[in-house]
Amino acid sequence: MFKCINLTVKQGSERANQVAQYVRHFLERHKVKVSQGPISPDDQAVIVVGGDGTLLHVAAKAFEKQLPLLGINAGGLGFLTEVHTDEMTEALERLVEGSFELDKRMMLRIRVLDVNKKVINQYTALNEAVITKGALSKIININTWANDSFLTTYRGDGLIISSSTGSTGYNLSAGGPIIHPGLEVMVLTPICPFALSARPLILSGSSIIKVEVSDMQGEVCLDIDGQVGTHLHKGYTIIISRHKGYLKLIKSPHRDYFTILREKLGWTSTIPMQ
Repeated sequence: MFKCINLTVKQGSERANQVAQYVRHFLERHKVKVSQGPISPDDQAVIVVGGDGTLLHVAAKAFEKQLPLLGINAGGLGFLTEVHTDEMTEALERLVEGSFELDKRMMLRIRVLDVNKKVINQYTALNEAVITKGALSKIININTWANDSFLTTYRGDGLIISSSTGSTGYNLSAGGPIIHPGLEVMVLTPICPFALSARPLILSGSSIIKVEVSDMQGEVCLDIDGQVGTHLHKGYTIIISRHKGYLKLIKSPHRDYFTILREKLGWTSTIPMQ
């Protein structure tokens, strides 16, 4: 049984705060200590109340600590915070009893190298790494390699390197494919490409992707899961690979991936006659 659980709540949301208050009281009634703020060494699990952005805010830390993560949707779209408030009591009961099911998600490791090929920054992502130009910058050229083999030069507004989990995020908005999170792959999706032949590409999760931005005429940024960003300079190299281990997401008691996908995308729920 868990003795201490971290509770992370979407900032500025009255709805999320109401749900979080219920979660806190439930856990305390079951003799579980609740911590808020940064994940502490005493925490044995993490509960997120909010939307996917709130979950992404703590996903890397939960992965680093190998803590199970339960997402309760009190925010936006909610592909990752898949537990609805009408089923959260059962989800919380399963959590404190230890009878929950886990969904293991592949994580991405992103390294930024300077012109001397020295690692200056490292990041962990659940969804994606995005290389994008500034609002007033011209089209950028992104030279791309896969496993040391030159792939192509993408010309356009940027490039998304997504995990299968992140395929329903920015990748989907940019015209990329939806990929079941059980598949350990990475997707390269160009943003507003100059050439019509530039299409999304699915690579094995064991691939090592290297990108370099050339002919830089303006601001270029690297964004990680929409949470962390850094400016890139000419000659910098970004290397994206699969991280060791998995993020442990706690499953909804009743709703599987396809149910969530159907709900969020507004697909028909009519079951055809046999």
